Amino acid sequence: MHHPEMRLSLRHLRLIDAIAREGSLAAAAASLNMTQSAVTKALQDAEGALGVTLFERTSRGAVPTVYGAVLVGHARDIIARLRRAGRDLADLREGTGGTVAVGALPSAAGGLVPDAIARLLARRPGLRVTVTEGQHERLTLMLRRGDLDLVVGRLPPRRRLADIAETILATDRGRLVVRTGHALAQLAASDAGLSLGALQRQQWILPPTETTMRRQLDAMFDTAGLAAPVPRVESLSFLSNRALLLAGDYITVWPQQLAMVEARHGQIVALPVELPGIERPLGLWWRADAPLSPAAQAMADALQHAVARQDAPDADRA
Repeated sequence: MHHPEMRLSLRHLRLIDAIAREGSLAAAAASLNMTQSAVTKALQDAEGALGVTLFERTSRGAVPTVYGAVLVGHARDIIARLRRAGRDLADLREGTGGTVAVGALPSAAGGLVPDAIARLLARRPGLRVTVTEGQHERLTLMLRRGDLDLVVGRLPPRRRLADIAETILATDRGRLVVRTGHALAQLAASDAGLSLGALQRQQWILPPTETTMRRQLDAMFDTAGLAAPVPRVESLSFLSNRALLLAGDYITVWPQQLAMVEARHGQIVALPVELPGIERPLGLWWRADAPLSPAAQAMADALQHAVARQDAPDADRA
């Protein structure tokens, strides 16, 4: 019996994945360090072997046909499984070695992930960790492609996805933060109390309006009968926001996990103000169709321990 699919190599599968991802043969060629003519020839070979057209060539680029869409899904599964197989074999071969690729949202990248990595590498010094920072959509796409083992951060307000498994580590609440020398820090230390009305008139650094935390903050002020604060700066960059906080009299809202880590360093103060409704589950997610590798499971365990450590009283930190 003739099985044309047996003629396809891993090279063909990587090529098909790249064309679908990049949207054109030219862009796919650049991403694979190939010439466009070589990509065209390889695609023609794959289509000839299968007896179907995989991509429609249009003025806007290359669009998968119904056959192409099916093959792209299988190609990505195979590529992801081979990557995980390589990492699993490295784990087994090297004992405490191997590699784990972590995606980190801003809510976890500044404090939780570094804490977990430090703990993990102290126990598995041969392990190699790669961290990619980004937003939900990009990191989840990388996870599906097999470029990441797991992602950590605030879970998005969405329905659960069939191909993604997740676990909740904690409830991450919003905390207002200022620099140590800010007048609000002095006021908080004197037990004078802080009102939302007084906070409303401060110089704010806030995430963009399309983010969950910004929507929750605006809703909190609205519920209190106050206009939402107008930010002087809109930014998702932790490094930029932290530098601005330390340089001037700004106020911002950070995830609690990040705020607590920064407050321990002594330059940032988390204000004792309740922020009702500004919270999201903090969690991990990974591909549901394959178990975590030994190295990735060790990273997941280290993240769970880091959350527990950050939530514990100072005397219990170890």
